[in-house]
Amino acid sequence: MDIVYASLHRRTRAPNDPTSELAEALSTLWAHARLEDGLEHVSGRSEWDRVDFLMYLLTHDCGTLGFCSAVYRVRSLLHRCHEASALMQRRYLPPDAPTDLLGVKGFRCCAAQTPQN
Repeated sequence: MDIVYASLHRRTRAPNDPTSELAEALSTLWAHARLEDGLEHVSGRSEWDRVDFLMYLLTHDCGTLGFCSAVYRVRSLLHRCHEASALMQRRYLPPDAPTDLLGVKGFRCCAAQTPQN
């Protein structure tokens, strides 16, 4: 199991009821999670300037075709959620774009990739 800590920074101050905000953010994460993300559990905490997540993911074998690190998968999930949810866009600044191990933005890895000779 891999554990990744991630945050989304607010555009404005925290709402009056941070509990409901956290529940909405967690629901949005689950709604946009994909099988290849390997998300098993997520918990969170609402702060005045951000919302924090602790994500538990299945460990992927680094020798398999299309391997993605846990950090990459979390960044991809947060980015996907932010792009798809008007609520997330209103509340939070965009997360960093997912990058591969070399720092290349827009790199996508998935089990469907074929090896290049």
